[in-house]
Amino acid sequence: MGRGPPRSRVVGDSVSSRPVSVRTGVVLEWATLLWNVVGVAVLAVAALRARSVALAGFGIDSLVEIGASTVVLWDLRGVTGERRARGLRLIGSAFILLAVYLAVQSAAVLVNRYHPHHSPLGIIWTALTAVVMLILARRKRSVGIALENPVLVAEGRVTMVDAILAASVLVGLVLNALLGWWWADPLSGVVILGYAMNEGVASIGHSKHL
Repeated sequence: MGRGPPRSRVVGDSVSSRPVSVRTGVVLEWATLLWNVVGVAVLAVAALRARSVALAGFGIDSLVEIGASTVVLWDLRGVTGERRARGLRLIGSAFILLAVYLAVQSAAVLVNRYHPHHSPLGIIWTALTAVVMLILARRKRSVGIALENPVLVAEGRVTMVDAILAASVLVGLVLNALLGWWWADPLSGVVILGYAMNEGVASIGHSKHL
């Protein structure tokens, strides 16, 4: 009988903390959404100025992230099994489309030996984005686990891919600027191709078990 009160407090704390976790998830998704909306504009300018395929690809990745954030915001409003499964399928499809795009884009640029210009704006933005997305990805994972919400956890992986891609694009831009290694620009997109494809298949597969 002595064990009753502690158990009640634990359950009560868990129930009372859930609305806080949901609000935190919503704030994280809105932060991601707004950052990427700004990013699409910044990257469009930087990509056109530098004629950089990597920056253009990263801009498309930002669009994918905007879509994924929208799915999670929709999911957090009220979840049923079917809606959650649909959200996971949409996120998984975004992963796969991104991987396919990067494969085609990188191959075409390498074959045609397309040389991009230097991009100080691109370097600054990708450096900032790598840090911001890494922080957001870790928070989404922890909140998603607390809520037992696989859609938020999966979208956190999309955000992690965004951070990895930002870092790889940054390396390519720096190598091109400092050493003239033009091929580093398209190769930076290949870095996350396999990871994105794997996560896409995993998300779609998980949706079938909900």
